[in-house]
Amino acid sequence: MASKNNNPDNAAATASLLEDFVDFLNEAWTAYHATAEARRRLLAAGFEELDESQATHDVKPVSKASKAGFLQLATQPYGGGLWHTWFDRDLGVAGRAIVKRGEGKYSHDLVKINRPVLRIPTLAIHLTKADERKSFSPNLQSNFFPVLATEVKAKLTAGGASSKAAAGEGESPGKEGGGDERHHALLVEMVAEELGCQPEDVKDFELQFWDTQPSCLGGACSEFVFSGRLDNFCSSWQSIRALIDGCEGDGLASCKGVRSVFLFDHEEVGSTSCHGAAGTLLPDCMKRIAKGLAASPSDFVMEAVVRKSFLVSADMAHALHPNYQDRHDPALGPKIHSGMVLKHNANQRYATNAVTAFFFRELGARAGLPTQEFAVKSDSACGSTIGPTLSALSGIRTVDVGSPQLSMHSIREMMGADDAVFGYRHIKGVFVGCFSCFFFASGAREEGCCLGRL
Repeated sequence: MASKNNNPDNAAATASLLEDFVDFLNEAWTAYHATAEARRRLLAAGFEELDESQATHDVKPVSKASKAGFLQLATQPYGGGLWHTWFDRDLGVAGRAIVKRGEGKYSHDLVKINRPVLRIPTLAIHLTKADERKSFSPNLQSNFFPVLATEVKAKLTAGGASSKAAAGEGESPGKEGGGDERHHALLVEMVAEELGCQPEDVKDFELQFWDTQPSCLGGACSEFVFSGRLDNFCSSWQSIRALIDGCEGDGLASCKGVRSVFLFDHEEVGSTSCHGAAGTLLPDCMKRIAKGLAASPSDFVMEAVVRKSFLVSADMAHALHPNYQDRHDPALGPKIHSGMVLKHNANQRYATNAVTAFFFRELGARAGLPTQEFAVKSDSACGSTIGPTLSALSGIRTVDVGSPQLSMHSIREMMGADDAVFGYRHIKGVFVGCFSCFFFASGAREEGCCLGRL
């Protein structure tokens, strides 16, 4: 594997990191599962879980559909996906469910069906029209119903359920002891089997489809990572692993500040939710931390914390595509195996400025890590991240960065294996090194602190 890291002892460490990264991806099927995996890793590393209540493609809500003798599921798209890549893929189901666990007791449990139970078949070329062959643009309302089973086979292989239930005519999540006909009973039974409960105890769920093909290393030199969900579970893994490893040994002995990682949901759809970046999670957490660490109550503690903080908004970047090189500025096309990408935009689509770009670049250089620059072509529209939102909400200096990848928003994405490790080491370098750096503003020296964010 080609690598720009000159540490002679890195080969074994890099292989171990990549194995850990792929393992993380194979657990992080949904945002819920990624959160659970991050929690598991933090607890295993000795972190303490706090009770936040103490002081100091989703499946549609009504998914049941049947056409031409097939049991199908109604879906709704999430964000801007490359939806044509979801056809002819072996799909599983994962998400969370509300389960009755006794009289008046309910739990919210994660569920994952780790086998191909759904498929969206492509129309054969012999049946397509000329314009469809020229440009495959499926209608998400009429062409995007994955097949669950045939009605006939569901009746013949009902197992413990009645033929009527297997065909989708029985109970589904909702009323006690009776269905509201929202979902095929066959789907509910699969969910119940995974959760170890009775179908009637599954009261509701939020499910997403995912590609059952495992994440893996690929390419002739095993230099790539092939996986779904690289955007943005790669950044999630990089930051969680960096936070944990940065605390090993005497990693916190001389630390003068607080290191944090925030994993926000709903970035692809505007971030306007209680657990999205436009919510109050970041400022609320900062206020509680600042108040807890303050020597005495002060109305200005938060203001001081903000001025001494540094925020890294990490989201994947578009690598230069060998077959579509004209889509990038000739001088600003991020390359695979070339390190973290600093994102720039004069219209504030990214929060990077000269100070934050230098600071991030300098911390990488101290660790012997490469960085590269990106700005969209001047005649093209520019995407955005949650960096500007968080910077505006908090007032914290922010830099927008990310690892380069190809096939973003495809069911199967691709990135350089080296870049996954570069990103981890760079974020770790921010956690470890930012407290020894200094900002100079208006002639006054101001000690820099770090608040890591995903």
